[in-house]
Amino acid sequence: MTDTKRVALAFSGGLDTTVCVPLLEEEYGYDEVVGVTVDVGQPDYEFAEAEETAEALDLEHYVVDATEEFAALCFDAVRANASYQGYPLGTALARPVIATAILEVAEEQGCSGLAHGCTGKGNDQLRFEAVWRDSDMEVIAPVRELGLTRKWEQEYAAERELPVEGGDEGKYSIDTNLWSRSIEGSELEEPGYVPPEDIYMWTTAPTGETRELELSFEEGYPVALDGETYEPVELIETLNDIAGDYGVGRSDIMEDRMLGLKVRENYEHPAATVLLSAHEALESLVLTKEERSFKKQVDHEWSEKGYQGLVDAPLVGALEGFIAKTQERVTGTVTIRLEGGQARAVGRESPYAVYSAEAASFNTEDVLGGIEQNDATGVAKYHGFQERLANRAIEHGKE
Repeated sequence: MTDTKRVALAFSGGLDTTVCVPLLEEEYGYDEVVGVTVDVGQPDYEFAEAEETAEALDLEHYVVDATEEFAALCFDAVRANASYQGYPLGTALARPVIATAILEVAEEQGCSGLAHGCTGKGNDQLRFEAVWRDSDMEVIAPVRELGLTRKWEQEYAAERELPVEGGDEGKYSIDTNLWSRSIEGSELEEPGYVPPEDIYMWTTAPTGETRELELSFEEGYPVALDGETYEPVELIETLNDIAGDYGVGRSDIMEDRMLGLKVRENYEHPAATVLLSAHEALESLVLTKEERSFKKQVDHEWSEKGYQGLVDAPLVGALEGFIAKTQERVTGTVTIRLEGGQARAVGRESPYAVYSAEAASFNTEDVLGGIEQNDATGVAKYHGFQERLANRAIEHGKE
């Protein structure tokens, strides 16, 4: 029927999105709700739970595999050395990929609305809607717009006998994808609370054991591990397993959200930590001082837009033009040592190295191009000359 109003809902099968299904029909006047779950590397049990819940709700449900698209974006983030306040971007990068996939399903299924279960206090509402508001569809956020609390949702779910076991989804709020796993909520909201070891699933407590890995890059993209070529998804999954066993990739930070709220967040990101460390080490070998200095500014801006979920912004396209040019020479290998929860570069090689052992060595007299040590004398005399003049003038002015 052409008059049937349909809305596509970002569906996880959790309390928020399950409660949204009847609310979209009763409060917003939609005849049919279409649930969409997007795969960006979550564990299998999450899909099983989403499908079970959708079946119990008699919800039309679609699962979209976007792992390759997400992995490609993560590798773009590696080329931009992307991090936010000290941790690799994960959830932030996944949201635009998820939102785009849901929009495509909504268009295919003749929907006139798009909905999510985000609260009005977090970042995800902004990331979803940045993508959706470029369409002609109505954007709906029931939890935010109706001012729902978790307690209200639990009671509502119990009254309606919704399939969420009264909304008891566990102690913490956890978000998992290929690139990272975030853990928040409950006692973790207290800045002074020391997290128990059992909050971690991807990483084990560091031991005295070590392991060395060789990462290969082509034009800034990771392509191989220990000489074996991997596709992006497989490489990320493999490194998560390997590095996680050495305690690599834990972050416990006070994070500043886009709305100004400061929150305590815990993250696990073994593969991201290894790849970012290796990439930065290779850049330090092949880029000039000026390129490295300027690229820090470019990387910072890319990361800020990535955190905001605005990876398709014109600014990002312009930044990536510079990044792509620098990455033409970021080809080579990096040896990473996993030790004590850290991923540390201990060796790097590239045909584009801006380095000469002969020129840098203290055991050789000549530098490249016929330059000799003594030629630095004139430079040394001029270095700091203006500063010395300024200091003298300041001292003279005090007399």
